Amino acid sequence: MADGLVLSIDGMGGDSAPEIVVEGIEIAARGRSDLRFLIHGDAVRLGALLERYPSAKSVSEIVPAERSIAMDVKPSQALRQGKGSSLWNAVAAVETGQAHAVVSAGNTGAYMAIAMFRLRTMEGVHRPALAARWPAANGGYVAMLDLGANVTADGQQLVEFAIMGEAFQRAVSGKARPSVALLNVGAEDLKGHEEIRAAARLVRDAGVDIDFKGFVEGDDISKGTVDVVVTDGFTGNIAIKTGEGTARLMGQLLREALTSSPLAKLGALIAYPALAKLRKRMDPGSFNGALFLGLNGLVVKSHGSANGPGFAAALEVAAKMARSHYREEIARNLERLSQASASASTQGAAG
Repeated sequence: MADGLVLSIDGMGGDSAPEIVVEGIEIAARGRSDLRFLIHGDAVRLGALLERYPSAKSVSEIVPAERSIAMDVKPSQALRQGKGSSLWNAVAAVETGQAHAVVSAGNTGAYMAIAMFRLRTMEGVHRPALAARWPAANGGYVAMLDLGANVTADGQQLVEFAIMGEAFQRAVSGKARPSVALLNVGAEDLKGHEEIRAAARLVRDAGVDIDFKGFVEGDDISKGTVDVVVTDGFTGNIAIKTGEGTARLMGQLLREALTSSPLAKLGALIAYPALAKLRKRMDPGSFNGALFLGLNGLVVKSHGSANGPGFAAALEVAAKMARSHYREEIARNLERLSQASASASTQGAAG
């Protein structure tokens, strides 16, 4: 593997690829000597784009790919027909050790299926989870998972998500000991369905080395009550999509209010610096970069509609994760969980 950190890139994945992909690499590469990029895709198009972006060109190698996977292709179809595509080859580069991480803005379902097939899950992980960040009122970001990789999750899997989410948050935020909680319909111990209560009992009984705070409710996500919020993929996906929709609605209503009259426009002009700061804070591109946690390889998902700066943010997430010890941290806590589960099973059988 080349010196420095090597990121494998699906050059053709996303709504506006490959243009935003190369632009994102240019932004990420400026002033950096520690990053290298393997860009998989249409060699002619990628080569022409790199001529416009000198920083990206100096640290990138184009790896020709026969085709790309469309955004509407089903995961099963991607597995059958995806071999030789830019996405397939980008994931394979991590499997073979050519790269430390893979990044794509392409088809989420196809990406997950190919990554699962090529990389498999870590020992002790029943199912991988999709984790991402969300801005919080305390000025930081809350990590949340699962966001849609699994519709349901039992108690053991929720604890696995908690272990993986805590390691993810530490790597991207730099916080030494992130706090973790389970998303529930109430903070009281008796609230919620059996699986979530079982998860709370298990994380406490297993001696898992995380700062577990119990349960939080939906409004605690945006408050930043804890650093990591854990739930199943059904609830998590609905929560994050509701949050994104609410943010877009508030932005639209604010624009309408600030352009409703000459006086309102004057007020908007005066408040422009504060509004620009708010816009930057709420820009999804500034915290772009979700992660498929629990695989034998680092797999980062950029939003499909990301622009160049947004894709650069996803590349930064990949770089931070690759430099961290998150997989070792996950493995240690998974071993504790496995031992606790085995002990519980033995005691149950003896009883």
